[in-house]
Amino acid sequence: METRCVPFDGLKNPGRPHVKVILATMFVILCWAYSPIGIRIGLQAYEPSQLALVRFLIASVFMAVVAVAKGISWPRLGDLPLLAVLGFFAVSLHHIALNYGQRGVSAGAASVLAQSTPLFSTLLAHFVFKDRVGGWQWGCVLCGLLGAAVVVTGDRGLGDMDARGLLILLAALSWSVYFSLQKRHNHRYDGLTMVCYTVWSGTILLFIFAPGVLGAARQASASVNLAVLILGIFPSALAYLAWAYVLAHSDVSRASMALYLIPPSAMLMASLVLAERPATMVIVGAVIVLASVLALNFEPVSVAKTS
Repeated sequence: METRCVPFDGLKNPGRPHVKVILATMFVILCWAYSPIGIRIGLQAYEPSQLALVRFLIASVFMAVVAVAKGISWPRLGDLPLLAVLGFFAVSLHHIALNYGQRGVSAGAASVLAQSTPLFSTLLAHFVFKDRVGGWQWGCVLCGLLGAAVVVTGDRGLGDMDARGLLILLAALSWSVYFSLQKRHNHRYDGLTMVCYTVWSGTILLFIFAPGVLGAARQASASVNLAVLILGIFPSALAYLAWAYVLAHSDVSRASMALYLIPPSAMLMASLVLAERPATMVIVGAVIVLASVLALNFEPVSVAKTS
């Protein structure tokens, strides 16, 4: 999340969700809940930077097949710098920080911290894009960051706290930058085209970590390589396509609410696959973070008093 908001142009059916939309939403939640589990398994054999490259090489090949089947347009030459920047924040920096961060926190805690993206989007809106941010939003941001601090400190206890967990907040910030830039330029291409070029450009930037990847892949067990293959195909490719379908056939705000099910799903999955049990403070911090992010969408409207 990982929290992944892939904008899609057009709202076709804002009414009651269809069964296919519900199933697609469940598929997305399961895919993105698996992401921290797949990362944890992949880190058994790969360096964090190598894992990011292998994951997105797989995703890039998969997206290339989809692109050929759908016939996406070529990028304009003048847009190449923009696409490179989008790829850097959405893929390269985001996943390098995420992978290194998961060396310091549990998979469940990582899934919670990754949901802090809207908090950083609010900060970017104020400090970078000069949008107006009200007192309610500031309160939500401060509470959310407090919740993130509770998650980091409570995951292993104060005595064993690992500062690398803060790198997941950097990953969330990186995704916020990508999402903010993408929203301001999504009129240039359709959703699928933008996602494809973002993934490909980010993967190209990761090639600086190519030395040693083949050796790591050979030494990795079949189960680890299978987990990484799943990581590349499902959370990194298929989930994006499914999410685009969801956003095209349902209300964006209502669909996005479903993403708050990712952390509890990831915690349950981590307990089954990795035998991880979330600490009580992680659960407390998760409630604070998710409540704060959710509250950002529900600013109370003040009613003027009439004399």
